[in-house]
Amino acid sequence: MPRVKSTPVTKRRRKKVLKLAKGYYGSKHTLYKVANQQVMKSFMYAYRDRRNKKRDFRRLWITRINAAARMNGLSYSRLMHGLKLAEIEVNRKMLADLAVRDSQAFTQLADAAKKAIAK
Repeated sequence: MPRVKSTPVTKRRRKKVLKLAKGYYGSKHTLYKVANQQVMKSFMYAYRDRRNKKRDFRRLWITRINAAARMNGLSYSRLMHGLKLAEIEVNRKMLADLAVRDSQAFTQLADAAKKAIAK
């Protein structure tokens, strides 16, 4: 049986990895072994950070809502509790958007939450 050389396959695989490593600093974009390690690490970071992005945005929204709530004389937790008692279902993303873009609407929601807590 004749010997099979694997050069075309190996070359294709290496070119693919080096293409993914384009733009990396130093030998990470030229040397195959180092580039392969960095590409694998980059895939791990990407996988992890796709999940962390959701966490980070939620933290940002809560920070914005808290700042706007305190301008209306409430804490974040009391605002959320008041909205729940008032049966107003608005998610944090929309609340944060209202806090930044439409402060009058947010003030109305805060007043509704205050009334619900006062009952």
